[in-house]
Amino acid sequence: MDTLLYGLCAGTGWVTFAYTLRLLLRQPTPARRGICISFGAFAAGITLAIPPLATSIEAGLGLPNLAKVLSHGCAMTIAASSEHMLLCLALPAQAAARTRRWVWITAVAYLAMVALYALTLGYEQPVRLTVEYATDPAVSAYLLIFMTVGFFAYCIDISRLCWKFARICGRPWLRRGLRITAAGAVVAMLYSTNKIFYLGAYWYGLRPSGEREIAAVLVTISALLMMIGLTMPAWGPLMALTQRWNDLRAYRRLAPLWHDITAQLPELELDPQLRRPFAAMRDIDYALTRRVAEIHDGRLALRPFLDARVTQTAETLAGQAGLDGDDLRATLEAAHLAFGLRAHRAGITATCTRPADSPHQPAGDYAAEIIWLTRVAQAYHHSPIVAETLNATEHLTVAGTSTQTVGDLQP
Repeated sequence: MDTLLYGLCAGTGWVTFAYTLRLLLRQPTPARRGICISFGAFAAGITLAIPPLATSIEAGLGLPNLAKVLSHGCAMTIAASSEHMLLCLALPAQAAARTRRWVWITAVAYLAMVALYALTLGYEQPVRLTVEYATDPAVSAYLLIFMTVGFFAYCIDISRLCWKFARICGRPWLRRGLRITAAGAVVAMLYSTNKIFYLGAYWYGLRPSGEREIAAVLVTISALLMMIGLTMPAWGPLMALTQRWNDLRAYRRLAPLWHDITAQLPELELDPQLRRPFAAMRDIDYALTRRVAEIHDGRLALRPFLDARVTQTAETLAGQAGLDGDDLRATLEAAHLAFGLRAHRAGITATCTRPADSPHQPAGDYAAEIIWLTRVAQAYHHSPIVAETLNATEHLTVAGTSTQTVGDLQP
């Protein structure tokens, strides 16, 4: 399982590195340089950690544990680069000085780890730099330095900086990304805690299993969270563009129904400027809200013209066509609106009015309301059931039948 998880992280890491490198080349900044180095080191380190590849490298060079040592160096580079990026964002005035201090601490710690690794090369019996060999002082010291400096010290500071800056950050996608990065740093601390727990267990003579699998899962979760969080400020706004496109598409789908309603009831249209070409694209939120509100207002204005007998006719025709669920409800609503517009045009109100509480009310928020109205508008414009219902109920809007004209309602 660890091979699969490390391979997944490696592939994701190289893709993310290519993306951040493209951003860096387009607009170089200290923060982008830090994040680019971080993802490059992550991709290289996690690739070296893939067990079959690590074994091949070590066997080919005759240096056991080499891939692990290089991978650990990449991990410490990731931490230092991420710290630099966050310092540039949160504390730009102190970033240079604090980065230099962290670089020196990291360099000294890694040199000590390399020295301990070199010491193990002289052993008659080879050892692995894993918790299974924790009783060896050199291995324990190596792992403790790596866990303490490479993870605990950095991740505590990274999570603290992320939460602190997220509280005052004005950019929503950056704020979300910082919080996700903080969560990734916390999971990385759990990875270190897991390693230290197993170290202690082996020192006490216990032989618990599952450390490699647990470590692989925690590394995967931490890496994915931090990659998502650190890159979210760049790609997050694109999701808003997707929403804008969806809103624009809904705006256009509502056009036939809205056009017919405002043609019959022009007083409902409060902003005629939205009829100008491309006017809605400048502020689609406002334009869509106005269109939805005017359709609702139009339906209220048409209530005296909505005949309950239309429901019976439309239900019969829809049943023959096999409609059910939301498709049925949307078609019934569209048929009533089409009938109401024709009755309003003829000036004839219904003698058998539709109950005020009968229209379908979609569950959910404003987005659900838009989805429902677009479904109604599509049925209004395209459904043959609506056309057949209008033909079957044409006699209800002919003067001289058992109906009332608008003039009859006047005192």
